[in-house]
Amino acid sequence: MVRDAIEAVIKAILNEKVFLNELDEKIGDGDHGSNMAGGAQAAKEVLAEQDDDATLKEILQALGDAVTENVGGSAGPLYGAALQEAAKVLKKNSKLDAVTLEKIFGAAVEAIQLRGNSRRGDKTMLDVLIPIRETFRATNCAGKTFEDILTDARDAARDGLEFTKTIAARKGRAAALGDKSIGFEDPGAASSLIIFRTLCSKWKDSLRS
Repeated sequence: MVRDAIEAVIKAILNEKVFLNELDEKIGDGDHGSNMAGGAQAAKEVLAEQDDDATLKEILQALGDAVTENVGGSAGPLYGAALQEAAKVLKKNSKLDAVTLEKIFGAAVEAIQLRGNSRRGDKTMLDVLIPIRETFRATNCAGKTFEDILTDARDAARDGLEFTKTIAARKGRAAALGDKSIGFEDPGAASSLIIFRTLCSKWKDSLRS
C-alpha cells in the first residue's frame, strides 16, 4: 500500500509540473513544478532500489535523502527535512493509521517550521500541512473510521490552500510582493495538497479492496 501510494504521488507531481510552474510564475520564480518533478523522478529511482520488505521508516528516510539532494529551490530542503524527521519518529513495525500519521505530520511540520523559520499564516506549505496534522489528533479522530479521518484531513488541506489566497506572503520571493501576492495560491501549499490528496485516494482504495 505504501509503495502504490508513493508511486501515485510521483505520477501526480509529474503530471502537474506545468500547473505548478504556472502557479509559481505569478508570485515566484516559476520553477516550482520543475523542481518538484526533479524530486519525483529521483524518488522514483530510489523507490525502485528499496527491498520488497523495506519498512515505512526506511522508505521515508530514503525519499528524504533523495529529495534533499535533487530538488532545487526552497522546496528541496523543506520537503527533504520533513521526510527525514518523519522517518525518525517511526519504529520498524509502525502501521499506517491515524496515530502514525499524526506522528509523521507532526515531525514534518516541526522540521519545516525550524528549517524555514515559518509558521501558519505565512502563505507556505504549512498552511496545508498544519491543518492535516491537527485532523489526525486523537481528539479529532474519536468515533470516526480511518476513511472518515482521511476525508476530513483532505478537506482541511483543501481549505488550507484556499486560505493562502486570502493572505500576503511573508516568506520566500513572494514576500517581496507584499499585498500583491494576495489572491494567488501558494505553490508549495498547492504541491502539498496534490501529494496528500493523492495519498488519501490510494489509501481509501486500499481500505475498500
